[in-house]
Amino acid sequence: MGDVKALGAIVHNGGGAALHLLHSLSDNQQSDGPTTVLSNERRLGFFALVCVIYFTVSGGAFGIEPLVGAVGPGMAVLLILVTPIFWSLPMALMVAELAALLPEEGGYYVWVKESLGHFWAVQEAWWTMGYSIALVAMLSLLFGTYLDFFIRLAVPVPDSTHIAFGPLSRWLLASAIIGTATIVNLLGARDVGRSSKLGVILVVGAFAAMCLFWLLGDPHPWQAIRIVRQDLSGSPTNALLVGLSIIVFNYGGWDNASTYAGEVDQPQRNYPRAIAVVFVVVLLGYLLPVIAGIGVVTDRALWTTDAGWPVIAQLIGGRWLGSLIAGAGLVSVWALVNAQLFYVSRMPLVLARDGWLPAGLARVSAGSAAPRVAVVSCALIAALLAAFPFGGLAVIQCLLYAPALALELLSLLALRRLRPHADRPFRVPGRYWGLAYVCLAPCAFGGVVLFATLRDWRSFTQQMLVVGIIAISGVLLYFSRRGLAIKRRPEEGRFLPPRVAVSPADGEEAGS
Repeated sequence: MGDVKALGAIVHNGGGAALHLLHSLSDNQQSDGPTTVLSNERRLGFFALVCVIYFTVSGGAFGIEPLVGAVGPGMAVLLILVTPIFWSLPMALMVAELAALLPEEGGYYVWVKESLGHFWAVQEAWWTMGYSIALVAMLSLLFGTYLDFFIRLAVPVPDSTHIAFGPLSRWLLASAIIGTATIVNLLGARDVGRSSKLGVILVVGAFAAMCLFWLLGDPHPWQAIRIVRQDLSGSPTNALLVGLSIIVFNYGGWDNASTYAGEVDQPQRNYPRAIAVVFVVVLLGYLLPVIAGIGVVTDRALWTTDAGWPVIAQLIGGRWLGSLIAGAGLVSVWALVNAQLFYVSRMPLVLARDGWLPAGLARVSAGSAAPRVAVVSCALIAALLAAFPFGGLAVIQCLLYAPALALELLSLLALRRLRPHADRPFRVPGRYWGLAYVCLAPCAFGGVVLFATLRDWRSFTQQMLVVGIIAISGVLLYFSRRGLAIKRRPEEGRFLPPRVAVSPADGEEAGS
């Protein structure tokens, strides 16, 4: 994913106009209460939940191309197959258990609050807000890249490398993407789910068409398997850390699917099933297109985001297929921004409900339960961050995600011990061995990626300063609002039995 140059000046004045437009929508009543009860038809059903989670964690094979360019086709296929075992599956199992145990708005904030206390819960929410808003900005910047692909493939253009998207035009385009996703988010979970359904059909369908045309054409499909075997039998790659950074970024984000649990129909039943479906779809969605691609081209110069899937698809099926994949890239980027904005906007909502942020951020639409002020606030900050280089935003995202994930894994262990008798519709299997796998595997993987990120830390001093400011401000937020939050604190543990003193026997049960 190539860097995007920083902008010299930023002007963003469309937020007020968007709000004025949205006040004319039918469900414009506001609620200041702690909860808003949604009718079943306005909640995310099973298929809608699958689609929103899909765009929370993946969005298709876009972004996986540099993996092949960095480590070669053999190691790329191996990483695609192995990484989910040590990274995605443990996180998916954790989310399945905790989202079913505590199906509340705010997800991991609630997990940490119930297990580790309010201080760490505030830090968890603050860190995740920081990296998630940075991720919204990062993804919005990719729209210009795929629009460039689409124009060059769909319209006859001279052999120039790129359409002229300067820093300002690229930022304006990113801000427009964030703005349109904001409008959908303001309509509520149902409309986010509907747009995600359409996005899944278009993105998955486009890659399915590409794989089908590869199977029907030449060279023979087994050619890709031979290429993988020959590449793996060669000398080891010297860019493994780069490859791990790329693959972990593309396989992460499962915990973010928990924050909108309060707007899901039958969350205790649907979360584990939806996560299982998305896990399989994401794995196949990376593996099959990569195998199809290396079956026709192994030139590393084409396995980059400067060429990528549109060019590879054009080699498989001609210009129309390249244009189809480029168009799917546009849909994918927009749907990713839409889903990320959906989950991150629930963080200021729950913090405000608990008194840690101004009460205005807790206001929701009476009909759709959309936290309008929170959505618009997150969108405006993301639009400002879109002025930063893509690579710099990735550093911020990585450095904040690692400690947040560690708190979530600690919450899984703590809730097993503190609430051993709580009803768990889904439980990580394997007793102590299962818990050890879920907690240790992603920590080891995340540590490697963190090491790879910090190897050249002197090049990212500004980004590290931003991370430091976010970390310090989270601590200051807790101590400055602690008295007010205690007075306004809502009822807790609504889904859990009271905490118990854990005896040795309870410890055995908690680990089972």
